[in-house]
Amino acid sequence: MSIHQENPAQRATADQLRRRAGELDGRDALAHCRDHFIGTETPLSYLDGNSLGRPLKRTADDVAAFIREEWGGRLIRGWDERWLHMPQDIGDQAGRAVLGAAPGQTIIADSTTVVLYKLIRAALAAVQDPDRNELVLDTENFPTDRYLVEGIALEEGLTLRWIEPDPAAGATLEQVRQATGPRTAVVLLSQIAYRSGHLADMPGITAAVHDAGALVVWDLCHSAGSVEIGLDGADVDFAAGCTYKYLNGGPGSPAFAYVNARHLPSLNQPIWGWMGRKDAFEMAAGYEPAAGIRGFLSGTPAIFGMLAMQGTLDLIEEASMAAIREKSVALTSFAVEVFDAWLAPLGAQLASPRDPAERGGHITVDHPDFTKATVEALWDGDVIPDFRAPHGIRVGLSPLSTSFDEVLQGMAAIRDRLRG
Repeated sequence: MSIHQENPAQRATADQLRRRAGELDGRDALAHCRDHFIGTETPLSYLDGNSLGRPLKRTADDVAAFIREEWGGRLIRGWDERWLHMPQDIGDQAGRAVLGAAPGQTIIADSTTVVLYKLIRAALAAVQDPDRNELVLDTENFPTDRYLVEGIALEEGLTLRWIEPDPAAGATLEQVRQATGPRTAVVLLSQIAYRSGHLADMPGITAAVHDAGALVVWDLCHSAGSVEIGLDGADVDFAAGCTYKYLNGGPGSPAFAYVNARHLPSLNQPIWGWMGRKDAFEMAAGYEPAAGIRGFLSGTPAIFGMLAMQGTLDLIEEASMAAIREKSVALTSFAVEVFDAWLAPLGAQLASPRDPAERGGHITVDHPDFTKATVEALWDGDVIPDFRAPHGIRVGLSPLSTSFDEVLQGMAAIRDRLRG
């Protein structure tokens, strides 16, 4: 049955949801932020902002000005004048605006994979207890995280202890308590589960890991820019996250590394490169790490990759993470409301927490008929969610750029695909 063949009850429900979307858009305090992004004036429904965020309109001007005035105008002088300091300057802004981190603890560095490798290896070296030979992680974590820890365990002769959470949720405080103990060295978890959207109890889990005498590394890829984080307040040891999702840094933009200030004086990261040396341009023999968070750099910073995220960080500071989280909760709650009305009656299952306090910025909907081809067909119709095997469609809602009407239109297209 198509959208034009709805029975009277279905038409009434559709009308109610349209009014509801209009009301929510009408009172959205962040609605004006949508106008800052390229493409939001089109009818396309973008439901994948948690994979790749839309670009800001100012980014085109920022990049063009950089090419003309800094790269083209200042040439090599740009390193001394600004570029050398950008990793920490933008890192500090990310810490202030997004992460709840005081200055001097966050830096923009490499890809998420490389940053996580540095942090885990540094954490292992900091433990300094040969009896602590276990790495704890969960089976629902993002593949890179799992592969990376498996590789480190192989390198170092360590044991992996796996937490097996509910796929529709994520690792819980109780599961972490059960998995950690006198043999635990490092725990790696994601604050938001990439598939289900489950929001972990970061303060509680961090405290439990510390009670076990171990250190924790948090992956913030799906939380940075969508939820309030509070790294310092939770006494987190280490954290990493990408910048191309809710921070709109663009494809392949570099990740950030956070190291709690209490660890910085005694840590060494394992990938020594010229930019992490105390004086990068001294070119001297022997490696002496730079003091503080700068010592977590390795090679030449990706300056182009940092340009786009500056605009988003400015916008986040203007809007506030509290307001962004409020909008995110409203978006996902509306998506669940539409799911209940349209998709659940067609046999779909909500593979995400219903309680918004336990949910990040996306939901996942499962149905036996959902395949990669389903999503490809949606894409052809300018409705863009993503597919998560075996049969999940993930609906990612970026608070700064997504409208409630956009959610409704996208969910309507998913409904129509199910109807056939």
